[in-house]
Amino acid sequence: MDLPVMPPVSPMLAKSVPTIPPDASYEPKWDGFRSICFRDGDDVEFGSRNERPLTRYFPELVAAARAELPPRCVIDGEIILPTAHGLDFEALQQRIHPADSRVRMLAEKTPAAFIAFDLLALGDDDHTPLPFDERRAALVAALADSGPAFHVTPATTDLATAQRWFSEFEGAGLDGVIAKPLSITYQPDKRVMFKVKHARTADCVVAGYRVHKSGEDAVGSLLLGLFTDDGMLASVGVIGAFPMATRRQLYAELQSLVTSFDDHPWNWAAHVADPAPQRSAGSRWSAGKDLSFVPLRPERVVEVRYDHMEGQRFRHTAQFNRWRPDRDPRSCTFAQLEQPVTFSLGDIVQGLTTR
Repeated sequence: MDLPVMPPVSPMLAKSVPTIPPDASYEPKWDGFRSICFRDGDDVEFGSRNERPLTRYFPELVAAARAELPPRCVIDGEIILPTAHGLDFEALQQRIHPADSRVRMLAEKTPAAFIAFDLLALGDDDHTPLPFDERRAALVAALADSGPAFHVTPATTDLATAQRWFSEFEGAGLDGVIAKPLSITYQPDKRVMFKVKHARTADCVVAGYRVHKSGEDAVGSLLLGLFTDDGMLASVGVIGAFPMATRRQLYAELQSLVTSFDDHPWNWAAHVADPAPQRSAGSRWSAGKDLSFVPLRPERVVEVRYDHMEGQRFRHTAQFNRWRPDRDPRSCTFAQLEQPVTFSLGDIVQGLTTR
């Protein structure tokens, strides 16, 4: 491979801001794997945000890059898994698998797509010193005949349109808006863009905890639940970002609530003979990870911050906000959560194939 910009490259990053800033180019914030695609003839590589190769996990995109992209180019974008119900990040994570046979099976069953939003090189020309508005124009021209796997992200310089996108596109699984100053050059690993994500709070029941990896008497994470309409306590996520002193304090405070799985709503592990912390349902984040946890009587309520839901779970790890001793645990239901209006991915990107 011989390109004017060679792998590995750390992608340009965005800093979080509370509101959409003026005087910028605005794009939907796609929810997938950030990746830089390098193509030099038949040689194709996909690098991740942390500069690790993703190429072997997406053979369908390697073939699509050879068919759809200019012969020599470097493109920054996002690998996504589009469905008729929006983006499916959980299914996308399953693509990172050590077995080549499973990777190829999933590539056929759940093909990924690539959303392009910046052009680093084309032919013999390094585009990174150019301002973003020139790179964007060159990207649109270079990918004019791409598809069905490679697509250029929508963009606008109209603030009102960006604000509408922020509200509407969440219903298709997108999680905010990116704002790019028109004059910025491409700066790897620098936070020179801006991102605005949805920020919400929810009151959740603390139904268990995992012990901290240090092995000390400290809490690693708290397991959160919400009650369904039929009175069942559903597992919705975790919070785990605490100072060590707080972890030890929580461990001591929660001992009076420790119970057995026989008396716990999440009794899926009751058959385990060891009465010590037992194994819970499988993790969608890390296959084979030890998910032992200590069950607690669901009597304590915590307010958490989250961005959005994926099914019945928080899409990302929730953040601690405050304790709510004034709340009845039974009042912590899904009814308190804001439901985004359903929006079609096909209305955001024309020609995007969904399964």
